[in-house]
Amino acid sequence: MHPTYDVVALGELLIDLTPSGHSQQKHPLYEQNTGGAPANVLACLSALGRKSALICKVGDDFFGTALHQSLVRAGIDSSGLVWSKKEHTTLAFVHLGQQGERSFTFYRQPGADQLLNEDEIDESLIHKARLFHVGTLSLTGQPSRAATFKAIEAAQKVGLPISCDINYREPLWPSSGKAKEMMEKLLESVSILKVSEEELFLLTGLTDADAGSRILFNRFPLQLILITRGAQGSDARTRQTHATHPAFNVKSVDTTGAGDAFMGAILDQLLATGQNLDSLEQTTLQQWLAFANAAGALVTERYGAFDEMPAREAIERCLKTNNVIR
Repeated sequence: MHPTYDVVALGELLIDLTPSGHSQQKHPLYEQNTGGAPANVLACLSALGRKSALICKVGDDFFGTALHQSLVRAGIDSSGLVWSKKEHTTLAFVHLGQQGERSFTFYRQPGADQLLNEDEIDESLIHKARLFHVGTLSLTGQPSRAATFKAIEAAQKVGLPISCDINYREPLWPSSGKAKEMMEKLLESVSILKVSEEELFLLTGLTDADAGSRILFNRFPLQLILITRGAQGSDARTRQTHATHPAFNVKSVDTTGAGDAFMGAILDQLLATGQNLDSLEQTTLQQWLAFANAAGALVTERYGAFDEMPAREAIERCLKTNNVIR
């Protein structure tokens, strides 16, 4: 059977409330944006012409309705979206620094996304995909934790590669130890892993990409590890080779979603080539990183992420400039 979707993802779909200036009374204003790392990854893939579906849970409220409409506008299949009458949609207030770097305050005690149940997982969606993608915020509590592992089992049954973006948000976990425990359990099933330097340290106690990657390759069945470094660019490592690429020089105003755009662009490149991860060459990895770094850079030039994912043509123009940070 030919797959219906390039990627099916499971995880949080939430509202990002992003700073948007001040009122006449000098009170801060916030703009409502669609957010959630797995959703942003699919938005990037959709902007690149890929077909996808999201399995998630939102509140049966104003915000949930807006999020559902965002999925429809983006061309992301929303048949896996479940409505909660018990809890409201999760909100994340985004705080921006002078260089666009961000931190978050979450309203999620719990949020609807945490209430996704095992019996609400539509396994038929997963079975129709080429790849399954997941984050870790669905592992912060029950019942969404059990639902996540059930979805992973469904992906494994049909032999799908599984990708994961750690996307660690410390305030949402009971402790860093519990976060590491759940992440390690997840990594037992993952082929493609994206981490930041901070997340690499959480998992291995090391920030050195080479040494940290060796530990992860020795412990888990990973085939590709991606390490993002912000303005310092990114690394990609397989068991046979590795590559790096510098970041692109852009005028960043909001870094929200940069890592998600990077992840989506990497998955697009993997889907385009259909290559076996174990046979990837260094030049291919460098090309993938260049494409993904460009995608991640471009999304930071505007506020929000989900609705601002770059088209393929914009990424290709950025690549031609070769305006990297040296």
